[in-house]
Amino acid sequence: MIAGLATGMMSTWMPVLLFAGAIWGAYSLAGFYGVAIAASAMMATTAMQLAIDAFGPIADNAGGIAEMSELPKDVREKTDVLDSVGNTTAAIGKGFAIASAALTALALFAAYVDFTGIEGINIFKADVLAALFVGGMIPVVFSALAMQSVGRAAMDMVNEVRRQFREIPGLLEGTGKAEYGKCVEISTKAALREMMPPGLITIITPIVIGFVMGPEALGGYMAGVTVSGVMWAIFQSNAGGAWDNAKKSFEKGVEIDGKMYYKGSEPHKAAVTGDTVGDPFKDTSGPSMNILIKLTCLVGLVIAPILGGHTDTEMGSTAPEKHEIIQQQDALQQPAAEPTDAEK
Repeated sequence: MIAGLATGMMSTWMPVLLFAGAIWGAYSLAGFYGVAIAASAMMATTAMQLAIDAFGPIADNAGGIAEMSELPKDVREKTDVLDSVGNTTAAIGKGFAIASAALTALALFAAYVDFTGIEGINIFKADVLAALFVGGMIPVVFSALAMQSVGRAAMDMVNEVRRQFREIPGLLEGTGKAEYGKCVEISTKAALREMMPPGLITIITPIVIGFVMGPEALGGYMAGVTVSGVMWAIFQSNAGGAWDNAKKSFEKGVEIDGKMYYKGSEPHKAAVTGDTVGDPFKDTSGPSMNILIKLTCLVGLVIAPILGGHTDTEMGSTAPEKHEIIQQQDALQQPAAEPTDAEK
């Protein structure tokens, strides 16, 4: 458990430095347009990401089918190797997704500042700093809610399976037929029910902060969600993948202090515990950070014209005062017209 946590935490430094370099470099070359192009380029790898993410579950399910079909053990060993590769590639795919979220957030920040009409986001202001801390807290609470949801759904499933073993004759012996639909129903209903609290937090919190504390504070909140969310996404995805692969490594044997340990040993049981924690890390709360970051920035951008006091005109949403000032400046910069003959 400690090694998995440490692996996930240490895995954040290199991607974050790459994010920072990409943002800085793109902005230096072409301003926010460069950042937008960089984000678009990251999103252009979506097809590859989907293929990479699908590889792991396909290999894992193949292993489960092989075991339930009572195929030879060497088949399961091969699928376990493929599944280990799938865990690693899935972590890389999630890294691409969170990188695109970080780059997209900066482009959305630029649009947000423009729509609200604020000069920038000054953390020397107490309300902005307070909102920044609240934003940093949201991904932590969001992750906790997601993992608790997985735990509750898992216990409902366990209780249902135990009920079927008690009530269906011959199920343990393999002669009875299980009620598979009940398990599917539990999983489906739990997925829909448990997503409501995290979803409401994601949508309602930026609206409340924007209207209560103001547009600049909301900008600080969005920055806090983005920075904290990126860290938690990388940490959870890589820690979960490390725990899963650690469990699978016992199929071929792991040497600890000069002694080999295999499946069924005490170290393997500890690795199974790690994998149980790792599944909600890498499959639930980790990937959801990408959605949290993008949705938070999009909600802020949607309410930005209202916060900035913009009004709808024929040309779209613009700030009247700012528009008049720009027109006056343009008029002053125009060269004086030559007088006509009648005026002379």
